[in-house]
Amino acid sequence: MRIAFAADHAGARFKDEIIRRLQVQVASEHELIDLGGDGSDPQDDYPDFAQRLGLAIQEGRAERGILICGSGVGASVAANKMRGIRTAICHDTYSAHQGVEHDDMNVLCLGAKIIGGAVAIELIRAFLSANFDKIDRHVRRLDKIRAIEKAS
Repeated sequence: MRIAFAADHAGARFKDEIIRRLQVQVASEHELIDLGGDGSDPQDDYPDFAQRLGLAIQEGRAERGILICGSGVGASVAANKMRGIRTAICHDTYSAHQGVEHDDMNVLCLGAKIIGGAVAIELIRAFLSANFDKIDRHVRRLDKIRAIEKAS
């Protein structure tokens, strides 16, 4: 799976740490794509990186994404404005896999100021190992979400 990573100025260092750890642990299973945010510019705002990551998924350059800002909130709000992007802040493993299984979540948002690296790796592993379960009620709900996107 191709996994895109992006972060604003508040999440850049955390993103780099996570990518380094994952390169050792999952590089044979997944392609890790760094879309930037190096932390050098305090004007690196989360909407810019949310859009960059969302476009990578919309254009098929990545199947899933990891988006990081200080709390995860702003990045999640921004990314969810994009058609076909389904993201949530998950700071527990249940939500990280359940969001994929029930809601077909394709972007995991993390708060660099909220969790540490070890927890982030556990969350990412739960997120990446999950698949949308395609149970009728979950498909029906996803279709309703797509209808909302289309109407707005």
